[in-house]
Amino acid sequence: MSDDTFYLTTPIYYVNDVPHLGHAYTTVAADFICRFRRMQGRKVHFLTGTDEHGQKVLRTAEAKGMSPRQWTDQIVPRWTEVWKALDISNDDFIRTTEQRHEGPVQEFVQTLYDRGEIYAGVYKGLYCVGCEAFKVEDELVDGKCPLHGTEPEIVEEENYFFRLSNYADRLVDLYESDERFVMPESRRNEVLGKVRQGLDDLSISRVSFDWGIPLPWDEKHVIYVWIDALQNYITAIGYATDPERFDELWPADIHLVGKDILWFHSVIWPAMLMALDLPLPKTVFAHGYLQVGGEKMSKSKLTGISPHDLIGTFGSDGYRYYFIREVSFGQDGNFSWESMLDRYNADLANDFGNLASRVLSMINRYLEGRLPAPPQEAELTQAERDLIDAHAKSLSHMEAAIDKVLPHQAAKAAWFFVRKANAYVEEVAPWALAKEPAQRRRLEIALYMLADSLRLLALMTSPMIPRAAQELWRRLGLEGRVEDRTFVDEGGWGRLGAGTTVETGEALFPRLDPAS
Repeated sequence: MSDDTFYLTTPIYYVNDVPHLGHAYTTVAADFICRFRRMQGRKVHFLTGTDEHGQKVLRTAEAKGMSPRQWTDQIVPRWTEVWKALDISNDDFIRTTEQRHEGPVQEFVQTLYDRGEIYAGVYKGLYCVGCEAFKVEDELVDGKCPLHGTEPEIVEEENYFFRLSNYADRLVDLYESDERFVMPESRRNEVLGKVRQGLDDLSISRVSFDWGIPLPWDEKHVIYVWIDALQNYITAIGYATDPERFDELWPADIHLVGKDILWFHSVIWPAMLMALDLPLPKTVFAHGYLQVGGEKMSKSKLTGISPHDLIGTFGSDGYRYYFIREVSFGQDGNFSWESMLDRYNADLANDFGNLASRVLSMINRYLEGRLPAPPQEAELTQAERDLIDAHAKSLSHMEAAIDKVLPHQAAKAAWFFVRKANAYVEEVAPWALAKEPAQRRRLEIALYMLADSLRLLALMTSPMIPRAAQELWRRLGLEGRVEDRTFVDEGGWGRLGAGTTVETGEALFPRLDPAS
């Protein structure tokens, strides 16, 4: 894999119901990171998709009077339409019911079996259908799954097992030698502590139902849904079907997951890859829960709010910005309508939107809508130099935050420059300069610097608020799509041509009335 290539995945989402804000939280963060990497000049591959096998989907379909295939085929478009509404820029969408996935999954487990990594046995234990996972007593609260509030079912059946116990030492060495493999640090320490206690072998098949991928050597068994699902990260990029493409993209730079599925991604997945001598993903980043009223969003508990419920009011950009900026990524965060309204009005309507409106209006009023010649170095005062320094600092801090998988810090860094540009408006006071003919050139310099600041802000904010950034780019008289530009090619000052005509227009982010 080339250093110029960046491969990021979201979890593939379970299709027992429609998406809620928690799913979109992960996907929007992933999209922000991928868009930013593209604007750094990286070749990006961004994968998401749906997890469609397993007992939970089977029971959901039966309750609806459908076959599992009928259910998945009619529910998947409900997911893709949300990603479209939120301007998610994924390069691929994988369904685990596709042949490009099912065939390679069978080849993967067959190779494990041929290498002696899988054996037959009998499993008896507690199984939470909601989690699609076996539980031990100390994971339960009052005998119930803490995530779903239901009592696990007692399962006893013939299974095949993966020799997970053989990989405990290698996994411990991995966590200790590579601090970026599991992030953030608190999650790495959590996983490390559990694996140090030893690992049990893992049941990887079920015989009590048939909605799944059959084991190639024993077709009365279907592959455990988590073994099947994890492999989407490699089947989607050509494992066992397109070796050249697979080698180009694998290993993934980041698997972005919720903390509830960290164990599968940080223990089971790397152990299986080790067993087949395949490269490991570079980072598994587990973010926290998005909560409503202090409780994790859940479809089964009817606390899952649809993104569509918010997009109608705040728009795609307002939605994206709030969830990127509001919650400290890696920690749990609470959603409320009130906090979203406050963030929208303060940051987007006041700081960003008002800056754009004021600058474009002043250029129209004082310079007849045409940009002057850019300033020469000798014409710059300390105020301009401070503005230039603020942009460099802001972009540098954004890049550092993205490297650390901290999108909220990247958004905060971008707004450092938004606020500096607003402060520059007040410092240079173009309305006062316009009253003095002797200050004409000084007025031109101030308004040029502000217009160029808007151009640079369109570049910096495009990964977060792509629609508003594109409209701002257009109003500045610039052609093409801002998202197709890079910081390297467009990130310097003085790129706006003299005589360029700018446009005013409706507010990019109209202020919302709290009473509405």
